[in-house]
Amino acid sequence: MPAYSSLARRGRRPAVVLLGGLVSASLALTLAPTAAAAPLAPPPGKDVGPGEAYMGVGTRIEQGLGAGPDERTIGPADTSGVQGIDVSHWQGSINWSSVKSAGMSFAYIKATEGTNYKDDRFSANYTNAYNAGIIRGAYHFARPNASSGTAQADYFASNGGGWSRDNRTLPGVLDIEHNPSGAMCYGLSTTQMRTWINDFHARYKARTTRDVVIYTTASWWNTCTGSWNGMAAKSPFWVAHWGVSAPTVPSGFPTWTFWQYSATGRVGGVSGDVDRNKFNGSAARLLALANNTA
Repeated sequence: MPAYSSLARRGRRPAVVLLGGLVSASLALTLAPTAAAAPLAPPPGKDVGPGEAYMGVGTRIEQGLGAGPDERTIGPADTSGVQGIDVSHWQGSINWSSVKSAGMSFAYIKATEGTNYKDDRFSANYTNAYNAGIIRGAYHFARPNASSGTAQADYFASNGGGWSRDNRTLPGVLDIEHNPSGAMCYGLSTTQMRTWINDFHARYKARTTRDVVIYTTASWWNTCTGSWNGMAAKSPFWVAHWGVSAPTVPSGFPTWTFWQYSATGRVGGVSGDVDRNKFNGSAARLLALANNTA
């Protein structure tokens, strides 16, 4: 989720410095921003090029956003359950200690897209989140029309999507959602899409021993895979559904493991909007998912 609008500019505040001992007709002012604002991501549409996508960019096309920053959150400040965020380079520099202090237990961080793009803030985010005591994982933004599922899983596993049992590393995520640059299903038939997803899962598991988590919406999954249930026994499911009290799960999955409930959340340590998420279980169950002991 990017800093997508002028809300991201809230981090810039001028500081006034008075020079001299007496007030005169002219005052010297020094404008010093107290925090660097996050960069503005491209809006969903045909200008979202390779490397520019982020988790939820396709969900915006389907679900849109409300007029106000809090319209798609559950209440003014939802703190129930096990909370987390997902980020990419569009969030800019993140203070992960502050994120932890704000009550976030987990984070997913963009690592790769397609087979030729690695997020330029992935390494810093992944390391600093770990050092702050946050259980974190990596996600891959799928471009099914660009190359095979096998090739993209290999690229992901080799560029941040690996896994180790260290109490802090979640299995990787396949972020597969509405194409931000064209036709919803990337020009693939439901059969072709099922094959692509299955190939990605198989190669990722061969490389890491873990089942990949799948992030998407009910609408995308039902439309582009034909409500396929072939991943239900393999992959934990992460549903994106904003501004509701309970998410709609696609026909192919029995329940959700993660729920992205807002695209306009605010969290200490992050400049501007950030996606807010819940884990469907206790902190102990989250750790079990990380360590593959569930």
